[in-house]
Amino acid sequence: MICNPYEVLIQGITSTGRTFRPSDWAERLSGILSTFGHDRKMSYHAYVRPLTHNGINCVAVDKHLEQIDPNVYAFLMAFAKDNDLQLIDCRTLEQEQFPSQFL
Repeated sequence: MICNPYEVLIQGITSTGRTFRPSDWAERLSGILSTFGHDRKMSYHAYVRPLTHNGINCVAVDKHLEQIDPNVYAFLMAFAKDNDLQLIDCRTLEQEQFPSQFL
C-alpha cells in the first residue's frame, strides 16, 4: 500500500490535469518540516512525507497532524488549495485497491 488509511495525499496534479511544477515540489514541501539528526542526516517529519503514486509526485499528510499541530496542517491544506492540487483520502485508495475487504 502506497499510503496509510489515516493519511491524505496532496497530488502534484491540478484539477485540470496539469502536472505541478517544479518537479521536486514534494521534497521541498516535505523538507520545510524536516530536521537534521545527530548523524547529520535529514529526516522527514513523522506526519509528512514525499512519495510517488502512479508516476505523480505527492505528499502524504497524516490526519493526526490536524490535532497535533493545526497550524501546520492548515498550511499544508492551504498550499494544496492555493495551487489547485488534488487531495485524495488514502482510505479511498485502499478501498479501490481491495474492495472485497470493505463489503
